[in-house]
Amino acid sequence: MPSARCPAILIAAPASGQGKTTVACALARLHTRQGRRVRVFKCGPDFLDPYWLSLASGAPVHQLDLWMTGDADCAQRLHAAAQEADLIIVEGVMGLFDGEPSAADLARRFDLPVLTVIDAGAMAGTFGALAWGLQHYREGLRFAGVLANRVASEGHAAMLKDGLRDPALWLGALMRSEAVTLPERHLGLVMAHELDDALARLDAAADALADSALGQMGVADLQVWAVDFEAPDSAGTGFPADALQGQTIAVARDAAFCFLYAANLDCLQAMGAQLVYFSPLADSGLPVCDALWLPGGYPELHAETLAANSAMKTAIVEHARAGKPVWAECGGMMALFDQLTTVDGSSHPMWGVLPGCVTMQKRLAALGPQQLDVANGSLRGHAFHYSTCATPLQAAARTQAAPGRKLRGEGEALYVAGPTGSVRASYFHAWFASDPAAAARLFLKEAS
Repeated sequence: MPSARCPAILIAAPASGQGKTTVACALARLHTRQGRRVRVFKCGPDFLDPYWLSLASGAPVHQLDLWMTGDADCAQRLHAAAQEADLIIVEGVMGLFDGEPSAADLARRFDLPVLTVIDAGAMAGTFGALAWGLQHYREGLRFAGVLANRVASEGHAAMLKDGLRDPALWLGALMRSEAVTLPERHLGLVMAHELDDALARLDAAADALADSALGQMGVADLQVWAVDFEAPDSAGTGFPADALQGQTIAVARDAAFCFLYAANLDCLQAMGAQLVYFSPLADSGLPVCDALWLPGGYPELHAETLAANSAMKTAIVEHARAGKPVWAECGGMMALFDQLTTVDGSSHPMWGVLPGCVTMQKRLAALGPQQLDVANGSLRGHAFHYSTCATPLQAAARTQAAPGRKLRGEGEALYVAGPTGSVRASYFHAWFASDPAAAARLFLKEAS
């Protein structure tokens, strides 16, 4: 298979909170409105930014991570995107050089030009020093330029531009404006579908970016970012096509359970599963299914509604008692316990499939890439949560830190329950394509 050539840009920053997602969304929305095919990826294990990026581009957004998803997976997805897109945008994670592997590692591996976004709201000449440092800190990076965010005025923008050693790197400025700000809460951005004006915010951001040098780049200009994406080695990149053949998996999907990798859904379907969706908040029962997947999300924000839906609780309890498989991740696991206590101290009864209680806290409880060894396999993924659980259940297994990383205390527990051990739950979020066969066994009665 030949290589595929396509303009591509990795949007990075010196730290979190600089406005990477806003700029990535604005750029994607601007080119999508102009009729171009834009494919967007998110660097690292992020669930929230992809919802905004998908809304901006009108296409699914997948994750790229040299460890969690793997080099071959990244290569395959980028090559496939390059064959159909006019522009590829990759949003970085944290600061450009933060993490192992970092966004810079991804950029260097695939020769992606790097655009840095800097929150310049409280600086002038230092902007140039920061831009120069990001450009030259590590050899081998292809630097595209710098964009100033949250700028106070045109005069302020001129001072920032004058501070650059190479004025050609200036790609413009976004002025400070609430209209283009994407709202946040404790786990990251507010979900796009929770806001009535989500698309209007993206259009406002695109309109603002259109006035910058970055926003004025046309089809011919984009070729300066062209990348040749080599065809991946097809060996080992497929899925066991019949692993879940004939299995119907019910997937919780609503405002309380929304942390779903699009690639995980694709993985299950590629192995033959039929996916049906339901809302634990609004529905009175489960769809007809062989297995149940309760992904992460925000059960703590909807605890009262979940507690009041006794019909859904009954349906989930009956599913578990029947020995049918359940895979519950983070927020999905939280709802399976007897009780959930929110950060204000109020307690709510949950589904009672797992004994014990979950308590929200203001401090982050766990964060980082991890892997979970399961029967005849190992799944890569991550953990990110603000709650702790107290349960008499003993951990059937625990996650291990990714290479080069350390865990705070013990790894995340895998709890196994139900009459046949078919209920499996953990704070761990799995990337199914890291071991598709192991992922399939989570949804089969034969799994141990």
